[in-house]
Amino acid sequence: MGQTAREEDRPGGAVEAKRSTTIALDAFGGDDCPGVEVEGAVEAARGGVHVILVGREDELRKALRRYPDHERLPIRIHHASETIGMADSPSKAVRNKPDASMPVAFDLVKRGEADAVMSAGNSGAMLACGLFKYRRIRGVDRPPLVTSLPTRTGMAVVLDVGANVECRPLNLVQFGVLGAVYSSFKHGKARPTVGILSNGTEEGKGTELTRAAHRVLSEHASEDFEYTGYVEGGRLFGGGVDVVVTDGFTGNVALKLIEATGRLIGGWLREAVNRGMRQKLGALLLKSAFGELKHRLDPDTYGAAPLLGVGGVAFICHGGSSSFAIATALRLSARSVDEDLLPKLADAVARNKHLFDAAKGLETQAEGAKPPRSATVQEESS
Repeated sequence: MGQTAREEDRPGGAVEAKRSTTIALDAFGGDDCPGVEVEGAVEAARGGVHVILVGREDELRKALRRYPDHERLPIRIHHASETIGMADSPSKAVRNKPDASMPVAFDLVKRGEADAVMSAGNSGAMLACGLFKYRRIRGVDRPPLVTSLPTRTGMAVVLDVGANVECRPLNLVQFGVLGAVYSSFKHGKARPTVGILSNGTEEGKGTELTRAAHRVLSEHASEDFEYTGYVEGGRLFGGGVDVVVTDGFTGNVALKLIEATGRLIGGWLREAVNRGMRQKLGALLLKSAFGELKHRLDPDTYGAAPLLGVGGVAFICHGGSSSFAIATALRLSARSVDEDLLPKLADAVARNKHLFDAAKGLETQAEGAKPPRSATVQEESS
């Protein structure tokens, strides 16, 4: 059976896999599917990752024939007759298309034929599949999407980057716990530092949401991380914070702005280099430095975004991901299973229940302090 954690409404726990770690890849999720997915799967399989390509069998066999060594690789095909597009309503698609490649990939994990799911498809549908098929780790309210960003001194984890547009203080506190575990797994941080994204570092900055989460994390310590307070946007790349917590709306806007800025800078560099022979000669001398810069700015380098907090392993790539990104994500998915990321997340959630109870208590206080709606309406009309 695929790797599972303590889950709401699901009996049983983790069962040790007797076979090689296997990733179910939704081969019809990305913009250029299935060619990019197949190429990425072949690259990952050449490195030892076992992959199940999920989707229309005839098209997948045709795409695999481009690689003479594919029959010797740990790749197999599982037929799924339908697909979920980027424009599909996530919850409706998951319910109405049971034989689509994405939900079928999740079913393979539930049946024990695979250990994790990876897709470059509709992120909302991935979230819906994660909740419907895996359910949540016990104690988790809302699973976030996570990404890693390069900083001056290494890497930082940012969450949520799109799964939850509206959040409660409890959610931000839980994101801090989940993000700390992922930072330890992905980037080797023994006890990561955690901060909340805000518009300033002073106590009174931020919104009601960030101030409430800040209060909880300031007043209640965790053995899994060190809380350092607010983080301004300009400090994201400074390297002083390992985990940056925010709501999904803010995180998604920030992520897309960062990616667009990277593309803009790359375009400016290309324009500058192509202005004349002197610039081209200079660029030739700096070729290795430019290559390193491109590698650090390229989102494909860092693989996929995990959906943390669900009772299974699921990674999501951008729809326009390259085959390199697909292969990187498949390797990361396999590593997360092999290194027991899911049980570590479940243990951390249980260990930090005191933080979550404090957040819930603060939310209850805030709700009780609000005037009754009838009184508010009366005041507005007077």
